[in-house]
Amino acid sequence: MPKKLSLALTVLLLTFSSLSQAQTLKSLIHQPPNGAFLSFLLTDGSVMCQGNGSSDWWKLTPDINGSYLNGTWSQLATLPAGYVPDDFASSVLADGRVVITGGEYNNGAFTLTNLGAIYNPITNTWASLPPPPGWDFIGDSPSVVLPDGRFLVGRKLDMQMAVLDPATLTWTLLASTGKSDFHAEEGWTLLPDGTVFTFDVKNAPNSEKYIVSSETWVTAGSTIVDLHSPSPFGCLKYGDHGQFCYYPPGEVGPGILLPNGTVFATGSYSVAGPGHTAIYTPPVIPTDPGTWAVGPDFPNNDNAGDSFAALLPNGNALVLGNSGKLYEFDGVNLTPTLSAYGCLLVLPTGEVLVAGSGVKLYTPANTTFSQSWAPRIKTFPATVVRGSTYQITGKQFNGLSQAASFGDELETSTNYPLVRITNRASQHVFYARTHDHSTMAVATGNATVSTNFDVPAGMETGPSSLEVVANGIPSRKVTITVN
Repeated sequence: MPKKLSLALTVLLLTFSSLSQAQTLKSLIHQPPNGAFLSFLLTDGSVMCQGNGSSDWWKLTPDINGSYLNGTWSQLATLPAGYVPDDFASSVLADGRVVITGGEYNNGAFTLTNLGAIYNPITNTWASLPPPPGWDFIGDSPSVVLPDGRFLVGRKLDMQMAVLDPATLTWTLLASTGKSDFHAEEGWTLLPDGTVFTFDVKNAPNSEKYIVSSETWVTAGSTIVDLHSPSPFGCLKYGDHGQFCYYPPGEVGPGILLPNGTVFATGSYSVAGPGHTAIYTPPVIPTDPGTWAVGPDFPNNDNAGDSFAALLPNGNALVLGNSGKLYEFDGVNLTPTLSAYGCLLVLPTGEVLVAGSGVKLYTPANTTFSQSWAPRIKTFPATVVRGSTYQITGKQFNGLSQAASFGDELETSTNYPLVRITNRASQHVFYARTHDHSTMAVATGNATVSTNFDVPAGMETGPSSLEVVANGIPSRKVTITVN
């Protein structure tokens, strides 16, 4: 082989080697005792995971240095008797509680259950949550927390919608005027203007938006490429005696809001093989359709039907393909990276928890972010006392996106502020539980927002730094004294 060719080949091999090692995927030192899948970021910085038994839940707590890799697991309360759900609507609420409702399966049976529950992390207890009035079935329905903190759910089997008031735990039925098809297998994305966006499954390639104030759906135009997969199933029987038939319309992939304000919409498998993608640009006027552009197809006939996506701090969308391959979308290219399987959850460290067959941490090659995306602290207490509660104000405390998405159900959004305090002397890290955020909107811009935080009773005293973290992106640190 000529020297020049040999040298060129060596450089090429080294280049590919560095690319393949650019991202990292590390298994947690301590694995959950009964496995973990669906994961929620609690507002005290810990992670709540559903175990393999479905009714069992576990908590991952980072170590004293803030490391999730070296974190430890503890068991949480189990769900109320009779409720053993898989594939449900869910979210972390503005007060820090976790709500789940419905379930495609209950105790392993395809029932489209209407049971529900709400978890209180302070008391470590679950309480049963009744369904909306008249809803005999909920199943794997789409949901979203609205900017005002209410929890919106669309019933899978038709066009009905209901909203939960977290303060009273009461449901209110909403109109669904103009909806083009039923909610089955659709995912919802919260836009900066407060509308709820979806790309249809049954009526693909149509997309639409829900205007909450008028309780109406308006068109968001055609996705151009077909993002849904044809369903291979006929009648799926459900009900106590299997007396009803559900005809699945197919699947789509997750849709995630990017820092530039566009939505990256991913598809399930297509007739041609690979899943398609498309990019939606919302309009200036909420009732207008917006515009669509075709995105890249998934490589190697892969797709993201009924799968997870998360927004990395660097602005890329991380998407899990059905092959088990992870992809990063940088706004132009959809690039395969490493292989893993499980729920994707952005941690306050900027790493992504991948909870599935073994729990791992994904770190992208590029961990930088634009400072303009970060939360900005405006007012804060210069001195705090352990065990006390304080308010902090600023801008962009909720991040620019929900930062998590699934094909339809299993919503694990992280668009809320965490407060991280680091002791200056020891460099030990403590998270102060946040609650009662002033908004659950995304990309709030120059609006002043706030949250409350509880200073841990057992944390170290002395000079410390405090930062607000949203979707893995920290604010600039401010100095406080902990007494």
